[in-house]
Amino acid sequence: MLDVRSVHHWFGPLHAVNGVSFSVRIGEVVGLLGPNGAGKTTTIRMIAGLLAPTSGRVLIDDRSPHDDPDARRQLGYLPESAPLYPEMSVDGFLDYRARLFGLSRAERRAGLSRVCQVLRLESVRRSRLSTLSKGFRQRVGLAGAILHQPRLVVLDEPANGLDPSQIREMRQTVRSLREHAAVVLSSHILSEIERTCDRIVMLGGGRVLADATPDELRRRADRPPTIELEVPAARADDVHRILRSLAGSPEVIVRRHDADWMLVEICPADASTPDLQTDAARALAEVGIVPRTLRALEPSLEDTFEHLLRQAPAQEVLS
Repeated sequence: MLDVRSVHHWFGPLHAVNGVSFSVRIGEVVGLLGPNGAGKTTTIRMIAGLLAPTSGRVLIDDRSPHDDPDARRQLGYLPESAPLYPEMSVDGFLDYRARLFGLSRAERRAGLSRVCQVLRLESVRRSRLSTLSKGFRQRVGLAGAILHQPRLVVLDEPANGLDPSQIREMRQTVRSLREHAAVVLSSHILSEIERTCDRIVMLGGGRVLADATPDELRRRADRPPTIELEVPAARADDVHRILRSLAGSPEVIVRRHDADWMLVEICPADASTPDLQTDAARALAEVGIVPRTLRALEPSLEDTFEHLLRQAPAQEVLS
């Protein structure tokens, strides 16, 4: 469906995208994740056909969206700021978008009915866009992108500015799109990428740092699990002394402290730290401290992200 093959893009002396390659198939939601300046937006704009690669190829069903109108017709694109016309009604805007896609009158009517039902826009179809909330405007923007039933849907920061309830609704909608399309989602909101996407392409310094499922990425964090335990608050001084004396001198963080219990995390110093869970339980038992709970917290996606970014080379700039 979508193939990004060794794509490079230069902005003057800045090598913004450096040999990026990945593919997306129908039935997949693939997230592009990276900090500001990682190359996400430039990559998205090349996929959408708005920017030509300096070298390499972007192909939708083996055709270039930059050069081939048929490839662009297979594409639905929602930029970070949805291009809406505030004086138009929802129906008027969507009908206008449908005409741009070349849909017949019957296709326009059926398409408007379908997207308004899917995105729950029936109650605002006659409303002016200027009167809608941010959440409704995002839904209208997405409706305009999928009216023509594209095989590839590209979304740039679709959750920006939405409240938690609206983010949840957007997540459910995005995941439903994969029934009939390949979906590329760009975001800097790590938790949303993790919850929404089947696979994540991490970018840093214009390069692909990783391309894997969320579970596979968590296993690449290059550190042992953090240990979380609840211990009697009355023994706080003993707990601090004992845990800080464990092998590897781990960091000890108090997450919660009330009259009876204290929630503590033991963070290993590095990947070579021995089994902290067993060592902590044994050391505390020797002085009569029995944790109410004791468990290992596996590395998070954020841990992997930070680990890979530390290893990433800086973007190339010609002097």
